[in-house]
Amino acid sequence: MIPPLANNFVAGETTDGAVSYLESLNQDDVAGILNVLGEHYTNRAEADADTEEYLTLVSQLGSTDLDGCISVKPSQIGLDIGDDVFRENLDRIVTTATEQDVFVWVDMEDHTTTDVTLDAVCEFGRRTDGNVGVCVQANLKRTSEDLERLADVPGKVRLVKGAYNEPASVAYKKKSEVDSVYRELLEYMFSEFDDGIAVGSHDPAMISHARSLADEYGTPYEIQMLMGVREDEQRNLAAAGVEMWQYVPYGDKWFQYFYRRVRERKENALFALRAVTGL
Repeated sequence: MIPPLANNFVAGETTDGAVSYLESLNQDDVAGILNVLGEHYTNRAEADADTEEYLTLVSQLGSTDLDGCISVKPSQIGLDIGDDVFRENLDRIVTTATEQDVFVWVDMEDHTTTDVTLDAVCEFGRRTDGNVGVCVQANLKRTSEDLERLADVPGKVRLVKGAYNEPASVAYKKKSEVDSVYRELLEYMFSEFDDGIAVGSHDPAMISHARSLADEYGTPYEIQMLMGVREDEQRNLAAAGVEMWQYVPYGDKWFQYFYRRVRERKENALFALRAVTGL
């Protein structure tokens, strides 16, 4: 059972619970990106089991008129076992999701997985005429070139700052550098992409920059934030007419995810402390 504190960041342990949470989220004009918790499987049975869970989730979403989609991690559906396992399971998910008119995001993990992830997304994006999107990370020095490649691929691209502790040889390490690069990459996306821009950030400065770029270029975009983080602002943005999506994880592997959310950002830790103490 998920304790009340973790419930701020995780939408229960079951598919039914996650879909029910999505329904309440939609009432505030916020859409949801549902993610089954799990990653870095080295056992084929575990990767296949989570693939089946996604197929169940897709079927449930496809039978409703809810505003939601799914997001999968490559290592969750077999990448650590083999590239062929990852592509086979992603193919099953994308094929079923496309039939059900459910969009599929592919999360990005550490830099060693970038090439195989992008290769798969480009293939499936073209095959489905844009029913697949991918996350790219501003802290990686290669991302500007990756965006040039993705600009002509149907689908969406989510730009985040990057959460993995990458080596300095491949990544910018200073916050000021990452912030500067994030702004530059956003400018490239708004000027070169026809649509499909997802701004994955809780940073008010980056969100404000994105809104200014949208006014300048007229390019459609959306804002994406995590469940449990700045939710009042998520509702405010939605009320202001911004397309707002919340990343909604669920499942029985909630503890590791919750612990990471609290550790990675000071404001999340303070949020958790206030929830416990009532302050």
